[in-house]
Amino acid sequence: MKQSGHRLTWIILGSMVVGIITGQLLFSHFDLDDNNQLLGKELEKAKEIASYFKLLTTHIFLRPVQMTIAPLVLTTLIAGIAKMDDIKTVGRVGGRSMIWFITASLVSLLLGMFLVNYFQPGVNANFGTTDAGSVGEIVGKTKGFSLQNFLEHVFPISIFEALGNNEILQIVLFSVLFAIALNQTGEKAKPIIDALDTMGKAILKIVGYVMWLAPLGVFGGITAIISVKGLVILKLYKVYLLNFYTGIALLWIILLLVGYLILRNQLWKLLGHLKNPLMVAFSTTSSEAVYPKLTQELESFGCKKKVVSFVLPLGYSFNLDGSMMYMTFASIFIAQAYNIPLTLGTQLTMLLVLMLTSKGIAGVPRASLVVVAATCSMFNIPIEGIALILPIDHFCDMGRSMTNVLGNGLAISAIDKWEKS
Repeated sequence: MKQSGHRLTWIILGSMVVGIITGQLLFSHFDLDDNNQLLGKELEKAKEIASYFKLLTTHIFLRPVQMTIAPLVLTTLIAGIAKMDDIKTVGRVGGRSMIWFITASLVSLLLGMFLVNYFQPGVNANFGTTDAGSVGEIVGKTKGFSLQNFLEHVFPISIFEALGNNEILQIVLFSVLFAIALNQTGEKAKPIIDALDTMGKAILKIVGYVMWLAPLGVFGGITAIISVKGLVILKLYKVYLLNFYTGIALLWIILLLVGYLILRNQLWKLLGHLKNPLMVAFSTTSSEAVYPKLTQELESFGCKKKVVSFVLPLGYSFNLDGSMMYMTFASIFIAQAYNIPLTLGTQLTMLLVLMLTSKGIAGVPRASLVVVAATCSMFNIPIEGIALILPIDHFCDMGRSMTNVLGNGLAISAIDKWEKS
């Protein structure tokens, strides 16, 4: 099994390299302007070709992964909680989880705010024209972004609708209530609990099959972005990317230090188990894509199944450390690019707003950009500034997706250790 995992990792890395080469070959095939960019009909041709490669990521790989998420959360969470001898454990684990999530989110947001003020990557920025069409796509997702919108993401009108739309928070709420009911029913509920437990194991088998599609998804996603933007995109935005990844590196140092204080030498074993999920999240820009595999690896590491099945779904809604850091970084960067001064008080208010609003967009594609767009409009920052960061959002998403996975892996391992002690 381990050899199989190592082989898949190398195949994924190879797919990234082949994707970069293929994308650049396609990009160089088109007629470029004086700035080595695609314009007009050439840009449309490139986007059309890129759309076919994107199908490998969005349809061939991500859709089968998404297919397993809702049933996996439902079965493992219900079985995990229903098997708990003391239902008070649910409250204790949930309380510890939320303390970790809130603390980690605040640290991530503050780090992003500090770094963007220190480096000031948006000052004297010259990013040329904006991509109005892409901005319209993002802006459209922010309409109706409100308390009502958040509550609709939490409370399901139908569990079948929640399962069909992969509404994780709604599935978690139903699963917790149903699991508590089964727990209180006694021996009569045992056949149902055993059946759900077996279903969860079968779904994890399906996950193992689906993960072999990851190299196709990686190849398609990388080829698509490079074929339209070219490798020059990394040079044009090198300051922004360098500053952002400096922040990601610092956040990793903080997370790993906290992880070492709690797990000690077990941390290195955990990182060995997280290697594959981290690589897939980085290369596909989707932390959701590794949810099933992350479940497997954390259980293989030694975390109790009931802790993993309860805490991981919550983590995917409340503990996205990389995304949280990016939100303050990107929001203040856009203000800098438009020469809009923000006082410390305003920035701290923005931080708290981001802390709350980011919990209402679980499952929304490009979730971080949606929240940034909503925050910009709230603080009178030109929302079209989103287009400044769209061209390299794919590369930023690589770092924040991988960091989200690391943050959740550490959180669950730490909470599991506290439970055992």
